[in-house]
Amino acid sequence: REQKAVVEGLKTGAVDVVIGTHRLLSKDVAFRDLGLLVVDEEHRFGVTHKERIKQLRTSVDVLTLTATPIPRTLYMSLAGARDLSVIETPPLDRLPVETVVAGFDRKVIKEAIDRELQRGGQVFFVHNRIQSLPSMSSFVRQLCPQAMVKFVDGEADVLVSTAIVESGLDIPASNTIIINRADRFGLAQLYQLRGRVGRERQQAYAYLLVPAAGSLDETAQRRLRVIEEMTELGAGFQLAMRDLEIRGAGNLLGAEQHGHIAAVGFDLYTKLLAEAVRELKGEPVSASVDPVITVGVEALLPEEYVPEVNQRLAIYQRLADVGDDDEVAQMRAELADRFGPSPPAVVALLDVVGLRVLSRRLGVERLEAGGGRALVTFAPSTPVTPERILVVVGRRGSGVTMRKEFTLEAMIPTGPWDAVRDALRALLESLA
Repeated sequence: REQKAVVEGLKTGAVDVVIGTHRLLSKDVAFRDLGLLVVDEEHRFGVTHKERIKQLRTSVDVLTLTATPIPRTLYMSLAGARDLSVIETPPLDRLPVETVVAGFDRKVIKEAIDRELQRGGQVFFVHNRIQSLPSMSSFVRQLCPQAMVKFVDGEADVLVSTAIVESGLDIPASNTIIINRADRFGLAQLYQLRGRVGRERQQAYAYLLVPAAGSLDETAQRRLRVIEEMTELGAGFQLAMRDLEIRGAGNLLGAEQHGHIAAVGFDLYTKLLAEAVRELKGEPVSASVDPVITVGVEALLPEEYVPEVNQRLAIYQRLADVGDDDEVAQMRAELADRFGPSPPAVVALLDVVGLRVLSRRLGVERLEAGGGRALVTFAPSTPVTPERILVVVGRRGSGVTMRKEFTLEAMIPTGPWDAVRDALRALLESLA
């Protein structure tokens, strides 16, 4: 009766604010003049629900709240299609949850439970299979005979349950969680489950159990590695970024909320989407140029400087996306801070990235240097005017000549890399 009254009030406008579950998205619920929709825990809503939200009213303002945005929502924000605001400040005196990935082992489980019970706390044991939940409960009871039944009131020490405990359960005394078959959970689920503990000032622990025998697939290993590494408070955004890398961005207009776009490749897809967003916003869209820099110097990240191959690949990807000299300076400072003083090969790599940034700004497709000569090849869409090129070529003593259409040739020093780099930068800056 009360539910019918609320639904009728929404139709007539008698109800101004309504708080509810997915029930508000049912077909029999209509709004007289819906202006604002707030969606909490957005990652729990599927495509069907979101399509229904779109049907409610095209002009409605939507605010979505989530600790771990799904890949599609996150990428829409990164691409500029949606606005994004991040709250990273944790509650006062909150400590990060210490996370351990381990094989299923009686000793590990018993030690984790005993340590929590000895300090007067409570334990979550998550087993996400209803059929085998009673047997798992018996297993834990054997390890911990004093475990009781009434958990919320503090009358029990261990709660064995499914993943339903991730649904906003807040029990401050619970500071250890054991998740069985963690390889079957998604990153967002693991992050939400881990968030059930450590809600007070005590150190909390999360144990992610995987089969002791048998190999895990690569995707599961990557998920577990990410959740184990990202233990700092407020890491939900960074974790969602890694989830985006692992699962892909999905289709913005289709049913898939994650997945890579195989037809054109993910990198090209993101560039095309960014250009489309800029065009719809009325911003200038210029043909992007990806300069090729060829110089006679060793420019790379040596293995002895950055030992981990995944770290090297991530840094190379970030260097490829650098857009201005300030970002180059930030990368230079970050590498020195993380790995120590940069060896010559890394210094040269950052110099080449700086040349690439300047070349991209000038619409230079190719920059080649060697044997005391430099060749600069422009893209047809270059912003450098023919008049500016003629001024540089005609300057006395410049050593710059027009070799063929869109290509300049210049004389440069043949000495050390520093002299070659400075000459190339001076040449490019004279064309700016």
